[in-house]
Amino acid sequence: MKNKTITTKDLINKLPKERQEKINSEVQKNIAQWGGARENSGRKLITGKVLKFTKRLTEEEANFIDYARKHNLNYEDLMQG
Repeated sequence: MKNKTITTKDLINKLPKERQEKINSEVQKNIAQWGGARENSGRKLITGKVLKFTKRLTEEEANFIDYARKHNLNYEDLMQG
């Protein structure tokens, strides 16, 4: 069974029409006042692709991390001294 994501719009749609209109008008006021909450104003959603992470490390730090992963070093033990 797949879980369905419940959005704010789903919750608002369950309320009586009067309450929905009041909430939507308040949201529009906030958008007009502060901006930035417009549809499609943010980062484009990419589905089906795995994001790549970058490491900003020196070559020596990157080599140590690769070594530690390859040899299953326990970081907690190393940090204890």
